Amino acid sequence: MVTSLRIFRVLPALVCVAIGSLGFAQTASDTASQPARSSPEWLKSGTIYQVFPRSFSPEGTLAGVTARLDELHSLGVNILWLMPIHPLGQLKKKGTLGSMYAVRDYYAIDSPLGGKEDLRRLVQQAHARQMKLIIDIVANHTAWDSVMMAHPDFYKKDKQGRITYPYDWTDVAALDYSNPKLRRYMLDMLVYWIKEFDLDGYRCDAAGEVPTEFWEQARAELNRVKPDIMLLAEASKPELMRNAFDIDYSWPLLNTLNDVVMNGEPATAIRTVIEQQRALFPTGALHMRVSDDHDELRAVTRYGYRGAIAVSALLFTLDGVPLIYNGMEVGDSTQSRDPALFEPQTIFWPAAQWHPDDPKFYAAMDSLRSQHPALQQGQTVWLHNSDEQHVVSYLRRSGSEEFLVVVNLSNTPFRGTIECDSRNWKGIELALATQGQMALPFVALDAFGFRVFQRDAK
Repeated sequence: MVTSLRIFRVLPALVCVAIGSLGFAQTASDTASQPARSSPEWLKSGTIYQVFPRSFSPEGTLAGVTARLDELHSLGVNILWLMPIHPLGQLKKKGTLGSMYAVRDYYAIDSPLGGKEDLRRLVQQAHARQMKLIIDIVANHTAWDSVMMAHPDFYKKDKQGRITYPYDWTDVAALDYSNPKLRRYMLDMLVYWIKEFDLDGYRCDAAGEVPTEFWEQARAELNRVKPDIMLLAEASKPELMRNAFDIDYSWPLLNTLNDVVMNGEPATAIRTVIEQQRALFPTGALHMRVSDDHDELRAVTRYGYRGAIAVSALLFTLDGVPLIYNGMEVGDSTQSRDPALFEPQTIFWPAAQWHPDDPKFYAAMDSLRSQHPALQQGQTVWLHNSDEQHVVSYLRRSGSEEFLVVVNLSNTPFRGTIECDSRNWKGIELALATQGQMALPFVALDAFGFRVFQRDAK
């Protein structure tokens, strides 16, 4: 969802503070001591690509996505997430086109995007390239002109008995999950899309606003249809990761990255927030590592072009699963958050001519990550360096593999040292990485530069 963006990102942190202040810290501890649900291997080793279908191609259609599958495949991504494909509400809509998160009919496809055969062909062609495909499901609310308005008991009411909306999201009406009939309707709908189109899962909008037990029931019913699916929660809520969801958003890390790169906070805050989140979530919980999506000003706008690459170098070499958003790989700066999200927009693909190394960088990072378990869910060991205000440095380990990553998150060049065992490291040549021979523990990085080193841990 795209209105009052900070609500979802601030709430989890506030909840954690409240838990501690009320003396219920044991609840968080209990959650963290439990294992997260077991996720598909293709997700744990993968990269997600978020597609905004109406802006992804000049045609703005599902067929336009299918036509670019080879390019996405060559980029190395293996999971495609389509933003909502259902008909958009027009009553109380925002902007010229309205929000795709104001759904009029969960069982239909928005006609400008194409039809159900177009979706079937897209799924089939993605699968032929060993790519998974998930769609966005907006379960918390509908458009005001939804077909479900024929059942007013499906909706929450205010004190006067009128259907109401969540927060300040005036273009949508809030669904009432205390109604068993509404739950059954939504469960049947979720099963329908998996059965009919062989989808590989869902990204679930505003997942933290829907009761956790609903999602757990949905997971059980979906598993009976197709066990090897993924559910991505638009949330940062530990209890969702026990039984219902495979992966959620790493919003606390995103907020911290903004503070470090844009506001001058020390780079050590990145380690702090990652360790804090690990202490709150079930063991092994997966987080989507995101710097750019439809709810943010573009990463190249917030961080600058080289800053956006430095942040991506960090996210692609941490644990979790990285996200590439809709033209991010060519340095596209077309805005998509509110209010631009509700207006005609198209990715400016020729931006690749201005940033020819950007696609090479993302393809190289995808390839490196997919080939090495240490860079997927391996152990992370933080290393001190001589400028921790601006630079992060860490090891990633798994089995006999070991990588050392150094990222400069500032526009000040770095000439310094890393506290590490300096034996037998070899620099990996990657597009846009700082070039030149380096002899660890000494490292030289350009402004917003990065380096990745590898050695055999035996």
